[in-house]
Amino acid sequence: MAEAKTQPTQVSAADFIASVEPVGKREDAELLDAIFRRVTGAEPVMWGTSIIGYGSYKTTYASGRDVHWMRAGFSPRKAKHSLYMMGGYCDELAGKKRDAQLEKLGKHSRGKSCLYINKLADIDLAVLEDMIAADWEAMRRIYPED
Repeated sequence: MAEAKTQPTQVSAADFIASVEPVGKREDAELLDAIFRRVTGAEPVMWGTSIIGYGSYKTTYASGRDVHWMRAGFSPRKAKHSLYMMGGYCDELAGKKRDAQLEKLGKHSRGKSCLYINKLADIDLAVLEDMIAADWEAMRRIYPED
């Protein structure tokens, strides 16, 4: 079976963040990096060309496909920041808690396992930090560290 296209790289997350344009997105990315580092205790790793990940896990889907992916992360995309918070996707209990937190977060949209935020000024950063912490704990519970 083919490997996922997005893999960890040796590119420096700090160098990538320093290159983010416009300046407002870069400043948000710096703040997101600080929050993810503080909450997870993990150093950032670039996944592909534009995703900053914290920690990783391995699992095998029911289809038999082996997956290696980040436990949490974000990408400072031009339109909106994409936050990858896997715990609420992988764990029903964490997912229910996330739904309650989303009501207090502020302006956002979401996909199946992503949270989209235009700019950090639109949200309550304390709620975001709680969400990241809850997701991180769920991932540690489901996929213990290697």
